Amino acid sequence: MRLFSALATALAIGTAGLGLPARAEVIMTDAEREAFRAEVRAYLLEHPEVLMEAIGVLEEREMASRADVDRQLARANAEALFDDGHSWVGGNPEGDVTIVEFIDYRCGFCRQAFPEVESLLEIDGNIRLIIKEFPILGEQSVLASQFAISVLQLHGDDAYKQVHDALMALRSDITPESLSRLAQTFELEPAPLLARMGSPEVAQVIEANRRLAQAMNISGTPTFVVEDQMVRGFLPMPQMLLLVEDLRGS
Repeated sequence: MRLFSALATALAIGTAGLGLPARAEVIMTDAEREAFRAEVRAYLLEHPEVLMEAIGVLEEREMASRADVDRQLARANAEALFDDGHSWVGGNPEGDVTIVEFIDYRCGFCRQAFPEVESLLEIDGNIRLIIKEFPILGEQSVLASQFAISVLQLHGDDAYKQVHDALMALRSDITPESLSRLAQTFELEPAPLLARMGSPEVAQVIEANRRLAQAMNISGTPTFVVEDQMVRGFLPMPQMLLLVEDLRGS
């Protein structure tokens, strides 16, 4: 479908180069139509750069259209993104730019993005970071998010940050036993946390994040929402910094 669209664009450019209106309504006989097609084909074979130009134009238009849709989604869901009352808020809570990150602790790209985000917060002290627990990679992902949310609800922001960082670095299987050991590492009583993991309060947070992700057409992690801009996937720190600076200047 994409190639067909690009070819259609190329044909439009090509017909313009042949001196015909790009969207002219021309009635042709079968013989004239075949001759016209042959002429257009010959033109494209002689000037293949036209096709590459058309594909480039098509991709730019598609990117601009997706970015516009993403902006509309971010604005329509602003309250759930930036002020849901249940997500951890870090960085500078009074920062002038807010970054929301949808994460899964079993996601390799989330782990790759983790030190980049940390570096960004160190370099720019005026960024507010919100973490959305969005477990999509199986039961171990769900257990990890349930545990992190339980820590936040029972022990607060600082304990959550410690556990969040540890889960990002964890390479072993996530089980109730490994989570108990992790809790003890930070001098947290395991039993209340494990009991809390299956509670309605924790389930409601995960369900709310899933509904928000569905509303915003988010199906993978990491996904970042930077004010009203959406970045679907890993973005190196320098590019994130440029995006933040661009938003400040706009």
